[in-house]
Amino acid sequence: MSENPEIGLSVDVDGIATNYHRSGSGSGPVVLLVHGSGPGVSAFANWRLTMPALAERFDVIAPDVVGFGSTDRPDGFEYSLDAWRAHLLGFADALGLDTFSIVGNSFGGGLAISMAAHAPERVERLVLMGACGVSFPITDGLDRVWGYQPSLATMRGLLDIFAFDPAYATDELAELRYAASVRPGFQESFSAMFPAPRQRWVDALATPQDVIATLRHRTLVVHGRDDRVIPLDNALRLLELIDDSQLHVFGRCGHWTQIEHAQEFNALVGGFLG
Repeated sequence: MSENPEIGLSVDVDGIATNYHRSGSGSGPVVLLVHGSGPGVSAFANWRLTMPALAERFDVIAPDVVGFGSTDRPDGFEYSLDAWRAHLLGFADALGLDTFSIVGNSFGGGLAISMAAHAPERVERLVLMGACGVSFPITDGLDRVWGYQPSLATMRGLLDIFAFDPAYATDELAELRYAASVRPGFQESFSAMFPAPRQRWVDALATPQDVIATLRHRTLVVHGRDDRVIPLDNALRLLELIDDSQLHVFGRCGHWTQIEHAQEFNALVGGFLG
């Protein structure tokens, strides 16, 4: 076993060696956790406080999406909503997962919506946390996240954007995330995903609103009131568009709902999925 906690199990997905974490008894309902798109992100970094709590009741599986974390970065791979969705559905096929619920964070929320729209029979329930997936004028925060150029000072500034409470944006965490962002190949793939002008990538991750309105999945929308990366208006629009949906907004919370309000978030999501 590696000493790096971000490295878990591996499975081949159409020729892409895909890193993932799996916890729980394996006998409960399957919950797929799909991370966001920050620099140096991984499934473990995104969901480290979520996986142990949900694993008490569910079969929890958290992959590194292609191009992120410790999953392969194929030369010449064209990153797109279609490619990321195909990778995640292929990942589910590789593990023999017929149906599953999805918890999608930010970028991962956009992927979750797209998966539910393209393979509705495979998705049971949806949790959309700080989710993209609808078009909106790009925020300064998201533009800075996607435009990241590696430096410790820049990473430190991004943590202040992500978190409402500065206690969560520590120098130690900045050093860890900066180190992750400069591992071989990480910045090369990241910079290829969202080059300027970046409004087009917000739009490219969106599912048409008339398609979202056809979703019949029971859906929990979660958002931080003070999110500077993805606007709260996204959550309100998803609530309006998805018929069987409910919304929970955390006050005094930025883009890191699952970290800044971990205990409440885990209880909320566990109850909804249960």
